Amino acid sequence: MSDRSSVRDALAEARRRGADLLDARLMLARLLDSTRTQLIAHDEDLLAPEVGARWAVWLERRAAGEPLAYLLGEKEFHGLMLEVTPDVLVPRPETELLVDWALELSPTLGEAPRILDLGTGSGAIALAIKRARPRAQLTATDASRAALAVARRNADRHALDVEWIEVSWWQGLEARRFDLVVANPPYVREDDPALPALRHEPRSALASGHDGLEALRAIVAGIDRSLRAGGWLLLEHGFDQAEAVRALMAAAGLDDIELRRDLAGHPRATGARRPSGPR
Repeated sequence: MSDRSSVRDALAEARRRGADLLDARLMLARLLDSTRTQLIAHDEDLLAPEVGARWAVWLERRAAGEPLAYLLGEKEFHGLMLEVTPDVLVPRPETELLVDWALELSPTLGEAPRILDLGTGSGAIALAIKRARPRAQLTATDASRAALAVARRNADRHALDVEWIEVSWWQGLEARRFDLVVANPPYVREDDPALPALRHEPRSALASGHDGLEALRAIVAGIDRSLRAGGWLLLEHGFDQAEAVRALMAAAGLDDIELRRDLAGHPRATGARRPSGPR
């Protein structure tokens, strides 16, 4: 009698290990180069020994909290399937709010607005905006060379033209002027109890000082150098940071400060406009 596991056995083992059934089916379908529908139709098929061995490793990694996207090597964001690796954050659905807001504003900024994505990571925000607004001139930055390599591969994958620059926040951009700046910066406190659960993702893209506002402060402080008069700044932040971000923007002299909430009703993004006239 064969000691090889069937598809049904493999999925049952995943459930015993606490894995979500949908996640388990996605994982197994990837290993088998199959689809979830085919798995269901052929659940008595036996796994090849090499697939069984890889399945056991993937179950261990998933049980240890590694994001499903890192195992699959990709994650969908705003209709784009993007490569993700441990060098970048896994794109979150709530960040799509930032993209939607940017797309809402972009028609008011001219035919070919200059848009900057600070701390791009996988390139998710920049690429989603570029796909929807192909005439926009997109620039995206990140201090991580490894992250930019992922972003460039995603741009190649979707044939989207974005300028990628390896810098930290506004560094080296002083001579440029942008119509719209978007950023999903690190905003978790260094001592946040949630950080251990996120240990598989790059800490530098998550944590930002003792209060989580270090990166947000740096971004708002630099708007005079590179955001044109009348231009917009859109920032994602933690659900409990909305008032602090509003205060930073007001202190920087920004106008029309507005808060947007995610689908769960949590304060998730704040935007403001640089005044057109003298302050």
